[in-house]
Amino acid sequence: MTGAELAALAARELGITESPPGSNQVKYNTWYYGQAVSGSAYPWCMVFVQWVFAQAGVSLPSRTASCGALMRAAQSAGCWITEGYQSGDVVIYDFPGGAATDHCGIVERVTDSGVIAIEGNTGSGSDADGGQVQRRTRPLAYVVGAVRPLFEEEENVERFNTVQQCPVWAQPTVEKLVERGYLGGSGKKDGAGNPADLDLSRDMLRLLVIQDRAGCFGE
Repeated sequence: MTGAELAALAARELGITESPPGSNQVKYNTWYYGQAVSGSAYPWCMVFVQWVFAQAGVSLPSRTASCGALMRAAQSAGCWITEGYQSGDVVIYDFPGGAATDHCGIVERVTDSGVIAIEGNTGSGSDADGGQVQRRTRPLAYVVGAVRPLFEEEENVERFNTVQQCPVWAQPTVEKLVERGYLGGSGKKDGAGNPADLDLSRDMLRLLVIQDRAGCFGE
């Protein structure tokens, strides 16, 4: 499995919520602890990450519900990074005023100024304890670093750098994302003045088209 495929697996969980609100009672905690649990002792952003990786069959350096513990395990295992983030990385955040490692998510894609990630236990009421699986956009200033799991090598994978290079079935989605500023943000242009910095694999194109058809990017 590649990082993009794992991020797509995480995105299938968008909208899942704990029930009742504020209880931390959610299927990911039930899986992790082996029984239904609830209460403030069971935050689940990292548990969500552990669940996704388990479904994907991809190993993390530690089975833990703690962001800080996973960070330290990754540092010891040599799979902790602080730059060059990509799809499938487990990003750890430090929000202003909180603990040193407040929250986490799975990178879906990278922007010029930060990351777009699929996160568990987040929401408009609380970035780090919001009770839902959501897609969140975070600035790099909040990212402490990330765990880089061992994914399948993507060497020699065909890359698409312009809309015209993309397969016909993907071009409408890519054009929409370029127009809305999601892709092609560096300003690099081809001879016709079109964005020439998309750097998309076929796996990423499939992911974007699936998300577009599901209405993730609006009409």
